[in-house]
Amino acid sequence: MGDLLVGIDRAKGNVGAQITAGLRDAVRTGRLAPGDRLPSSRTLAADLGVSRGMVVEAYEQLVAEGYLTSRHGSGTRVADIPERHAPGASEAPSEAPRDAQGVEAAPPYDLKPGTSDMSAFPRGAWLAATRHALATVPHSRLSYGDPGGVPELRTALAAYLGRVRAAIASPDRIVVVGGVAQGVALIVQALAARGHTLLAVEDPSSATQRGLLRSNGLPIVGVPVDGEGLDVDALARTGARAVLVTPAHQYPTGVVLSPERRARLTSWARDVDGLVIEDDYDAEFRYDRDPVGCLQGLDPDRVVHLGSTSKALAPGMRLGWAVVPHTWLEQVRELKRYADLGSAVINQFAFVRLLESGGYDRHLRAMRLRYRSRRDAVAEAFAEFLPEVRLDGIRAGLHLYAELPPGCREESVVKAAGARGVRVEPVGPMRESAHGAPQALVLGYASLGEERLREAVALLAEACREAA
Repeated sequence: MGDLLVGIDRAKGNVGAQITAGLRDAVRTGRLAPGDRLPSSRTLAADLGVSRGMVVEAYEQLVAEGYLTSRHGSGTRVADIPERHAPGASEAPSEAPRDAQGVEAAPPYDLKPGTSDMSAFPRGAWLAATRHALATVPHSRLSYGDPGGVPELRTALAAYLGRVRAAIASPDRIVVVGGVAQGVALIVQALAARGHTLLAVEDPSSATQRGLLRSNGLPIVGVPVDGEGLDVDALARTGARAVLVTPAHQYPTGVVLSPERRARLTSWARDVDGLVIEDDYDAEFRYDRDPVGCLQGLDPDRVVHLGSTSKALAPGMRLGWAVVPHTWLEQVRELKRYADLGSAVINQFAFVRLLESGGYDRHLRAMRLRYRSRRDAVAEAFAEFLPEVRLDGIRAGLHLYAELPPGCREESVVKAAGARGVRVEPVGPMRESAHGAPQALVLGYASLGEERLREAVALLAEACREAA
């Protein structure tokens, strides 16, 4: 049975990842059909000659991604997902002092979400990659090219996204864009051109992103988020046929879209002939397990997958990608052509070099360790100084969601914290409907060291006591 399900090659290393990928592929290609029961973890481990823990982790990962279901008394079975096909957010800045160059001056303890540690940008690796591009790219390739991006980058991204995000991402599906913001704008323009009159968004969600959506002329409607992610039943009641979601790590609550909601969301998109826009903004950073595979891998014909280097490298790179369903591809490519005639060529070739040399993977591994240490430091500081605050979203990403205790108003806490040099963001402006919503803050922890984070939380505790 083990040979039928998945083959492993110990010479390639990371046997657990091979088991997960092999099972995922078996479901996608139909070798495992919906409802099929998988062998017990003990049986499959014995067949493959591996530890049972590896199989358990593979099953848990695929349950989280929506490929498998697991129920007591029924075992582990293949989920009912669409027929498989072979591959063919930060908030608006508040008024603040600016330096001589016009750049907003950061407060002493800046916990603004949506920012990475830009001091960790791999300057040496990027410089080497850029030099390689300048030394090897023919002169003819520096002219206007394919508006979807240079073929070499689309090929490298397809391999990377398939390996790391479990996406179905052949090079012809990929459009290179100027960050997720441009990707969202292009998709919204395509929706409007096809007669869509409403776009659903998560509630709460990024106020900056909602502003971007409105600026592209499509009205939006909020859909509540709970402990399992987007409420698909509420989505169905809006009448919208397109929705923008952050399934791997919802912004700002940090909730991961549950397997059941993943299945129901893709089913909703098929039922209404709709489209799901997946903003995969910080999915590479998960600390308790492998990142949950992207939603696009479940239904590539109904999901647009958007990603970028903004959190992994720096927002100023303005380099991202959209994995687009074939039925939308030519329209999005044309919109990209008329938006800017294509993204910067040298940066694209430099990123190819970073991907193919392994430099991007090495940088991500180092940053996961750094961010996990900072996540641990801020969580421990809350446990010591503010144990009455409930934290969510700490398993992944670069921010956490802090629900304040009763009687503590977020506006008052933000003001009191600011007086102490601590910047935090209130969740209220991120909500479409604040009626009955809890008072909460969202805090980014990526840009400060562990000791500074501890000091910031101690000051925030003083602010909470003053505000209460």
